[in-house]
Amino acid sequence: MKVELGTTHNITSSFTGKAASGYMSAALLSGKSLASGAIDIRDNIQYKEVIQVLSSDANLISRGTCDFDASGTLETSEIILEPAEIQVNLEVCAKNYRSGYESLQMKGINSKMPQNLGQFILEHVVQKTAAGLESAIWTGTTAGNIPFDGFEVLAAANGDVIDVAKAAITATNVTTELGKVVDAIPSTIYGKEDLYLYVSTAIYQAFVRSLGGFGAANSANATTGVDDKMSQWYRNQQELYFDGIKIVMCPGMTSTDMIATTSSNLIFGTSLFSELNQASIIDLGPINGSQNSRVILRGSAGVALGIGSEVVFYS
Repeated sequence: MKVELGTTHNITSSFTGKAASGYMSAALLSGKSLASGAIDIRDNIQYKEVIQVLSSDANLISRGTCDFDASGTLETSEIILEPAEIQVNLEVCAKNYRSGYESLQMKGINSKMPQNLGQFILEHVVQKTAAGLESAIWTGTTAGNIPFDGFEVLAAANGDVIDVAKAAITATNVTTELGKVVDAIPSTIYGKEDLYLYVSTAIYQAFVRSLGGFGAANSANATTGVDDKMSQWYRNQQELYFDGIKIVMCPGMTSTDMIATTSSNLIFGTSLFSELNQASIIDLGPINGSQNSRVILRGSAGVALGIGSEVVFYS
């Protein structure tokens, strides 16, 4: 009698340096805020980057004369952005992911499907990492597990930032509260093309509902909303604006907070091509006979706030 032995499939995959850039790009840059195009991304910082910030008097122009007569000042300050090393270390049971991977294979959704179970697991972890970094860039703090302070933490600590006291936001008062933020925007940046209103998911939802007529008691469309469609007008794809300023929904922000500034003032740094980057899944089966695997991601990330006097922080 012939006995056929079962076969096992090693799911180990390892990518380092530039080879890991695809995975690290997805892990670091695919979160909603960073993918919005409303944050200045520096993706090739090998160690640290010195960002020069120029400021000057409101008016450098003076009456013309025959002599050189210096007037006004032009000052340069520096911001140091030094991305910190971050990592993800997980141990997972591959068996728990096998049915999902096989189901995806049978559907044959597209040519970009993971080539094996290991890559399927790795891509799942990459997505979760992006969601975690979404929160870290806004509310992360070195007092916790995150090795850098987020934008909100930096804004709270910056004495030049323009503070606006917050209130409990609902569909009824959201336009009033957004108006307070816009009214506080300094003239130096008001009207710039890269000026945005960064808001939490909760505030974004309240604004959508208000436009549906559920909070606009004093509006002409108080009961029926935009185009008499109530909340059916919104399909989760439209760009929303307030007083001509684009609103960016940032799920990682504190639910009650908003920031108004230019995209060049919110800076995210990493190095997608560093030799230290790593994206690996290590099959422990050949080592200890288990169905467990270890997932490792290594990269760098950090944020910096530009000119504090050009940031409005509703908090």
